[in-house]
Amino acid sequence: MSLVVRLRSAVCLLGRFPALAGVDLDVASGEVVLLSGGNGAGKTTLLRLLAGLVPLHQGEGEVLGVDLARDRRSHRRRLALVSHDTFCYDDLTVAENLRFAARASGSTAEAAQDALVALDLVHLADVRHGKLSTGQRRRLALAIGLAREPELLLLDEPHAGLDATGRAYLDSVLEGAAGKGISVVLASHELELVRSVADREVVLVNGQASGALATASAPEPAAV
Repeated sequence: MSLVVRLRSAVCLLGRFPALAGVDLDVASGEVVLLSGGNGAGKTTLLRLLAGLVPLHQGEGEVLGVDLARDRRSHRRRLALVSHDTFCYDDLTVAENLRFAARASGSTAEAAQDALVALDLVHLADVRHGKLSTGQRRRLALAIGLAREPELLLLDEPHAGLDATGRAYLDSVLEGAAGKGISVVLASHELELVRSVADREVVLVNGQASGALATASAPEPAAV
């Protein structure tokens, strides 16, 4: 089993507060892992740690073969984090934002076009980001994540703001991730929408997730 994420006793501080207080987590190649837990449990911080946006203060952390304690930047082009903010340019069109993001990550124009089709945004290709609805912006953010051709896709509340059509496209992306060699870690409160497409559920409580070590034969949800 090839691991794209390996955390052991990972601690992450926000100020003096331990947002992650000793997390163990494995994510296998092509696996879809759901992070669940209440507000303040550490789900978003865990995603940001994997993306290299916050430092690992204690413990061990490795993402895509990179030791987070030594280097939390060099793996960023190989992953995509889709969060609440789209980080798009309001004066650029949907297609322009996609092409810009793909080029910035070292991806291709073909990947940007494929993502445009995958999220059913072709009819909005020439619409400026500032004119999009909330749901359309969320779909564009996911398309930008795909256009980066990531090995690891990190999603923070991906169903938020999506209508039924948008959610169906998101589910299609999640279901097809393994076939494209993409590992997915997603945080969500809408558990019934995600459990059907996730391989495994990890429950975070007070910044901890004991028993969250992945094995190919262990699909049962982890509990604390």
